[in-house]
This record gives sequence, C-alpha cells and structure tokens, in this order.
Amino acid sequence: MAKAKGYSLNTVHFTTADGKQLNVINVRAKQVPDKSPVLLVHGAGVRADIFCAPVETSIVDALLEAGYDVWLENWRASIDFPANEWTLDQAAVFDHPAAVNVVCEQTGAQQIKALIHCQGSTSFCMSAAAGLVPQVNAIVSNAVSLHPMVPKWSNFKLSYMLPVVRKLTDYLNPQWGKHAPTAMAKVISAMVSMTHHECNNPVCKQVSFTYGSGFPALWSHENLNEATHDWLRDEFAAVPLRFFTQITASIKKGNLLSAEKFDQIPTEFGVKPLATNARFSLFAGQDNLCFLPQSQEKTFEYLCQTDSDRHALFILKGYGHLDVFMGKRAAEDVFPLMIEELDKSA
Repeated sequence: MAKAKGYSLNTVHFTTADGKQLNVINVRAKQVPDKSPVLLVHGAGVRADIFCAPVETSIVDALLEAGYDVWLENWRASIDFPANEWTLDQAAVFDHPAAVNVVCEQTGAQQIKALIHCQGSTSFCMSAAAGLVPQVNAIVSNAVSLHPMVPKWSNFKLSYMLPVVRKLTDYLNPQWGKHAPTAMAKVISAMVSMTHHECNNPVCKQVSFTYGSGFPALWSHENLNEATHDWLRDEFAAVPLRFFTQITASIKKGNLLSAEKFDQIPTEFGVKPLATNARFSLFAGQDNLCFLPQSQEKTFEYLCQTDSDRHALFILKGYGHLDVFMGKRAAEDVFPLMIEELDKSA
C-alpha cells in the first residue's frame, strides 16, 4: 500500500538474540525527513502493513507529511512470518529492543519515538518499563498499555472457552473464514457464521469472534470505507492461544504479568515505577470492544502517581480499536492529536 503511493521502502532484516528473523521497514517520501525516527509497532495476528490501510491519508502518510522518518516494525507476531507460539515476554526482551537498536544504527539517531498498538503496545511497554529501550523518549500507545481490561463477554470466552479450545488447537486464524483446513477450524467457522450477521466479510466476522465482544469488535463499520473493509480480508491471520493464556492471567490480575522467566524483565508490570524517562501519550477509542477504554485510564492513573503533569490521555469519541488508524476520518480526528503528542518530545 505504501509502495502504491510512490514511497521508497527499505527493508532492514535483523536476527534477535533467540534466533528469530525479523525486519523493520523504512518508508520514505520524496521530501527528506526533518524530524526524528518514529517506530510503528503493530498488534497481534497482523503485520506492519496494518498502518497502511487504503484510506486517503494513512498514519504513515500523516507522519511523513509532518516530517518524521517512519519505520515499521514486523515483530514475531507478524503474519509475514511463520506462525509461532510467541509471548509478550519474548517480544519485550528480544524483538523491540533489537528493532530500536537497528533504527538507531541505521539513522545515527540517539533518540527515537514509538507509536504502538494493542499487543505491540503491551509488549513494547514491557520493554520500556524494564528499561530495555532507553533510546525511546516518546511513546504514543493505542488501546491498551499495562492494565488490560475487557468486556464481560470477552472475560467469559477467555475464562471458560479458551481452556477447551486450547486442547484442540494451538492457534486461532481469521483466515478460516475463507478456508477452514481442519475439523476444529470448520467448527469455529460454523459457529461464527451462525452468530455473526453484521456484514458479508467472513474475515471481519472471524476477527470479531477472535478478539472481542462486538458485532464487529475492532471497529465500527460506519468508520471504514468499502476499500478498507475489503482489504482487511488479507490482513489478519494466525494468533497463538499461548498469548491468550498470558493476557487472560493479566486481565484477572489487573496488570500485565510475564509468562516466562527472563531475567531482563520483572514478573509483573504497572505496579512499580517505570525504568524509562519516556513521555507517554495514551489513546483509547470510547467504543473499543476489544480492550475497554478503562485500560488506558488505569495506566494513566498509574503513570500520574509519579509524574502527574507529564503524560497525556485521549479518549476518542466514536472510535473503537483499529478504526483509530483505519478509519476514513481518522486523518482529521486522530492523527493530528498523535502527531502533536510526538512533537512535544524533542
């Protein structure tokens, strides 16, 4: 999508300390950037391209127009890579610090900014909280950061349906809406078809079943143009149930919990002071049916315990989860706020 707009793309591959082959993509317009690098980090079961929806002005377009040097990270949850049973811990310890280092090495920048979404947000905030990305001086986080909270129906699914489903499959995959290759996939697809009648896009309906409680769950159909609604058919794929197990435990606790025993990160987050000087700007759609806006409100309260005047919180009326980036009016309603927040950190 970025290439279609005449941008030049430079993909830089790197290998994490635990052996994962990942990449960052530098997107350049004709104008030379006069601001710092900004790293965009996608969520679960998608890829970096999720920031390049077929709207008139994407967040990538807006950042380039504002003069930023734009970098897109494909971390281990990216559907550009083979499906793997990743955890937030792995991304926090291995992926994001390595990606930040690569951007700094490639640009010569001493400090960069990050714009992060969903499980890219949670895992990146874990990196920041543990002091693993000291080069990042500004973080714009959408949907959820350190204190995940979900609707009641999502809580029910995670508490009672997840343990059963996990015995039968290691992944959920919205692509099953187009082709269900196994008996389990066929059962889930049939269940989704029987319960979701909000549109004719089978992947859109599978996404709602997988990630939230709405019809749809991650956006309002009214906020998407037709091209975007069709495009997302190919933008969601496998997500491991191992991740859902971790986020379920975190939801029950009220703050993020680690799932593995890495020395580099604490066992829980959002309790003790952060080991970062980055300024946080938290965004949440008021109508988010994946992670409730109270998730960001709780993290904001936590941040303000030690630095009440430094951080910011925005609750976006009329927006949900991903339409914050993919919405046809997001360029007018949302992106200027995000860019203004990035601009506040020199």
